[in-house]
Amino acid sequence: MDFAFDDTQTQIRDSIQKICANYSDEYWLQKDREGGFPGDFANDIADAGWLGIAVPEEHGGAGLGVSEAAVMMMAIAESGAGFAGASSVHMNIFGLNPVVVHGTGKQKQEWLPPIIAGQHRACFGVTEPDAGLDTANIKTRAELQGEVYLVNGAKIWTSTAQTANKILLLARTAPIESTPNPIDGLTLFYTDLDRDHIQVEEIEKMGRKAVDSNMLFIDDLPVPVHHRIGEEGLGFRYLLEGFNPERILIAAEAVGLGRAALKRASTYAKERHVFGRAIGQNQAIQHPLARCWAELEAATLMLFKAASLYDAGEPCGSEANAAKYLAAEAGFRACETAVMVHGGMGYAKEYHVERYLREVMIARIAPVSRELILSFLAEKELGLPKSY
Repeated sequence: MDFAFDDTQTQIRDSIQKICANYSDEYWLQKDREGGFPGDFANDIADAGWLGIAVPEEHGGAGLGVSEAAVMMMAIAESGAGFAGASSVHMNIFGLNPVVVHGTGKQKQEWLPPIIAGQHRACFGVTEPDAGLDTANIKTRAELQGEVYLVNGAKIWTSTAQTANKILLLARTAPIESTPNPIDGLTLFYTDLDRDHIQVEEIEKMGRKAVDSNMLFIDDLPVPVHHRIGEEGLGFRYLLEGFNPERILIAAEAVGLGRAALKRASTYAKERHVFGRAIGQNQAIQHPLARCWAELEAATLMLFKAASLYDAGEPCGSEANAAKYLAAEAGFRACETAVMVHGGMGYAKEYHVERYLREVMIARIAPVSRELILSFLAEKELGLPKSY
């Protein structure tokens, strides 16, 4: 059992750090204040070839695993880019896994290289206002008319839709009453985000202003049959295959942001003098920071355990969910502690830690809540009755 990064993973981390070094804390502070997609940052990541880190080599990717993708996303967040930087490329890293696994040869040839090159930007149209995490009960419908599906409905919390030109879209093609299992009858498409048929309205939110979140209103969107991924009715099952790596990457981003906060807080604790001594000499400051370090390290071990299981083709549902839970909580505690260590200055934007605290809330909420993870673990690992 080896807990150290191998040479490839170390090289990935070093390369990502070099790119991130070109984007200062002031850059991300300005993006937080003014918004605007960090396209220059995302383009630099794409130009270096990192958007294809987990895509097979035959499709133009690097052919590496979710472990390497986690190293990459942790390094981005840890640089101070936080969830703004990570979210600008997150969808392109693993979002098109259904195409890699279930797409036709022609679909892979047409769709994957532009995503890897950063020429296309995709958004994720799954969550709906009324359904929330109850994805089986989404209302968006796709009705086949000849060789075209007409899609009508609404989506919410669709990130990057302001600038995306493609959408990975889940819609119901068969009534839920007609399917033996509620998760069947849902079909997955990868198609153009046609603004003549999709109205995109940005949601004002507490953090990560640089990467937009949106409501989508879909009106008679024509989707050619050849834009369907895999078989009709199995779309949600295809998405389920990608849930574990998504949780692992969110965990990596939460740990990275927590580490950025911890570094800032520790530096401030050494430099800030009150009553003739550094505040970091006081155990009331030391102990919370030390606890944050321990919690972040523990979450790191769990997320890389989950990643190694996934890359080995082993079951990892509990580990991936536990990693996301532990990392989100550890990241939140580190960011909160960083604000408190800074005292009044922690409330000032120029010290950055209040931005970290606002952004880390994403990991506690999405893509699945803490409470649902605990319910899942209680059922799967403790044998308790299903509660949801």
